[in-house]
Amino acid sequence: MDRHTVLLADDEDTLRENLALVLKDEGFEVLACRDGNEALRALKSHSVDAIITDLRMPGLTGMELITRAAKLAPDAGIIVITAFGEVETAVEAMKRGAKDYMCKPIIFDEVILRLKRLFLQDNLVRENKQLREQIRESQPNSMIVGPSAVMRDVMHTIDKVALSKANVLICGESGTGKEVIARAIHEKGLGIEKPFIPVNCGGLAESLVESELFGYRQGAFTGAHKDRVGYFEAAHGGTLFLDEIGNMPLRAQATVLRSIEGRTITPVGDHRPKPVDIRVIAATNRDLQVSIDAGEFREDLFFRLNVINIAVPPLRDRPEDVPVLIEHFVEKYNRTLNSDCPGFSPEAVSALAGQTWRGNVRELENVVERALIFADGVRVDLDQVMFAVGGAVALNAPGPDLRTSMRSFERRHILNTLERYGGNKSDAAQSLGIGLSSLYRKMEDLAIEKDNTSDSDES
Repeated sequence: MDRHTVLLADDEDTLRENLALVLKDEGFEVLACRDGNEALRALKSHSVDAIITDLRMPGLTGMELITRAAKLAPDAGIIVITAFGEVETAVEAMKRGAKDYMCKPIIFDEVILRLKRLFLQDNLVRENKQLREQIRESQPNSMIVGPSAVMRDVMHTIDKVALSKANVLICGESGTGKEVIARAIHEKGLGIEKPFIPVNCGGLAESLVESELFGYRQGAFTGAHKDRVGYFEAAHGGTLFLDEIGNMPLRAQATVLRSIEGRTITPVGDHRPKPVDIRVIAATNRDLQVSIDAGEFREDLFFRLNVINIAVPPLRDRPEDVPVLIEHFVEKYNRTLNSDCPGFSPEAVSALAGQTWRGNVRELENVVERALIFADGVRVDLDQVMFAVGGAVALNAPGPDLRTSMRSFERRHILNTLERYGGNKSDAAQSLGIGLSSLYRKMEDLAIEKDNTSDSDES
């Protein structure tokens, strides 16, 4: 394994020299600097994996060094050394990007332990990032993420239904990502080059439903100065997504049913049916059976749409997905906001995993975006999360910690890869981008059975 390089900045000669010797004995490369300015010069000319710095130094202070290091060595973990009783200063340093702090007098064995833990966490983050990139490449839409069993089932259903043109009904609360799933089905089956036409059924005025859905001919009514293509015809060759179908006016449901069954439309002002080749995906946040019983939704339209049913569970029922979603949105908004926030603290992630999330994934995304806007490029802690949520959060959240969620995510990804390659571990390891021996170690660590699998890649 490559040796890690540690930059050590402290103006106390005895502490700096003795700690440097201990670190070298442990196998680390050490750049020992007597003040912040010397440390800054070292950062400009050397690549470092970790920084240990005193906060109080002449010239450039440790706090200023942390700020500079965030740009010169963004991947380096920082441990700060502070005087006993100055914990508030250390907390401020962690808000600027430090990952750990120690109070004087320093115990050398404790420094070694903290460094090894820091590198272990960094390796885990890098491995999880590689896993997410591999998952992203195999999914049509990277927003469908999550290690929970229910979301893996949803993704499996997407893979299956995408190969057909069967009608699909997606059910779930607002904000759970129903349109994301519809787009994933479309892109996996028909491809992004085919039209995907979303229609908000609740936003259609009852008097204009037919002209909006099926179009009209010039002169069909006052104001129809030229032909207009409707949503059905615009989706020809692709997918028509009828969002919130439960809010469609009852009178229009009969016409929609005939068009779906006959695969034809008749524009307003025309008498000639026109064939359309479309896949219909509908979505609703309502219990359609209740609407049917109340006479507000046609049962025959329900049966026509509900060939394949995908039930999307609310986020509160799958807290293990929250850490992965947070990291996904951090990556997304780091790009769109031109930010370099390293993520959320474990306490912040755990608290968010315990929220009820009435707005589901959409609400979580808003919270992450809001937090990153005010994060100023440093890790989001519990106080910032409380501000972003706009109130108290569940401090004793039952949700799993980040490592547990990532292990679950990694285990399911490996199992799915092994299944895809018929149990051939050599092919699976190559697809995962790791060696066969590494795959064996991960399988043992993650309690993955080796039965019904093969080492050989011979044909």
